[in-house]
This record gives sequence, C-alpha cells and structure tokens, in this order.
Amino acid sequence: MRSICVYCGSNAGSKPAYTERAIALGDRLARDGIRLVYGGGNVGLMGIVANAVLEAGGEVVGVIPQQLADWEVAHRGLTELQVVGSMHERKMRMFDLSDGFIALPGGFGTLDEMFEMLTWRQLGIGDKPCAFLDVDGFYAPLIGMIDRMVEERFLHPDQRADLWHGDDLEAMLAWMKAYEPAQASKWMDEKRRKSLR
Repeated sequence: MRSICVYCGSNAGSKPAYTERAIALGDRLARDGIRLVYGGGNVGLMGIVANAVLEAGGEVVGVIPQQLADWEVAHRGLTELQVVGSMHERKMRMFDLSDGFIALPGGFGTLDEMFEMLTWRQLGIGDKPCAFLDVDGFYAPLIGMIDRMVEERFLHPDQRADLWHGDDLEAMLAWMKAYEPAQASKWMDEKRRKSLR
C-alpha cells in the first residue's frame, strides 16, 4: 500500500469533526509512508487533508482538470500537481496512481468518483480496496441504501462484503493493507464464464 487516493468535499462541511477526521487521516498516511493522491484542490476537505499530509512530511500528488486549475482552485504547494484535460482523464490517472480508495464526507463529486471505482471493480477493471471513512454517521444512510440493493438483488452480497465502512481509522487502514479481492473477483469470473457458454 504505497499510495491511497482520497475523495472528499471541496467544502469543509458543517461540523468541525469533518476537518478533524481529514487532518487525522492525512497525518496517519504521512506517518505510514503512504503517498496521498487526491483531486488537487486547495479548498475544503481536499485542501485540509493535503495540507495535513504535507505538514507531517508526506508526499501528495494532485490531479486536477485544466478547467478547475483555470478557476484558481489548484493547490500550488504539492509534491506534484498533474493537470489533465477532463474529469474522465482525472479519474483514470488517479486510479493508475493509487493502490486503494477512501471516501471522506463530500458531495456529488465524491460519490461519483467512489462509485465509479466500485463499478470498475465490479466489472473486473480494477481490484483495489474501497472504503467509506465515516464521520458522525454521515455515510450511514448511503450504506443503508447499498444494503437495500443487496436485499432487492441488484447487488451481490460478496460485492457488498468487499466494501469497508466505518469510523475507525486504524481498522480501515489495516483492512486496506490486508485486502484480498477474492470474493468479488470470483463472483465476476463465474459470471464471465457463464456468459461465454
């Protein structure tokens, strides 16, 4: 686990706990020698987690579309800032640079990026761990919806089991470092075999 991508809000949110958790995550990544990959912004939780890594002596790679860089929201103090042409290119670059993905609280963009990684894993495009690091139950309703998908047979139970959710930073990182995507991968491999018959 050399690099972890963190998706999070371009706003800081309404509670100090969001900022506190972003700082704690950034500090821990730096102390563990794990490089942060993120969206390259200098605002909201994005800027907070990046600054926490930098202040603790860690490395940060930002990936930002040209449009957002033109809006002057790019963080200019990173270890490396990569400017790309589009949001789609940004997602692929962040995927290539990362060994796993964490979602802190955020909005549409955070969910879009994390769910695309989950979809890629479902389709066998990637096999990297994905985790929702919760703060004060922020993600509890979303996880409830994912569980409903399993109940209604829109999502396989193995794929739900392959997604980490909780508020324990230590437990999350331990899970990510030991991650083996065997269950979801086996399920997809079986689906592919059946489709080829």
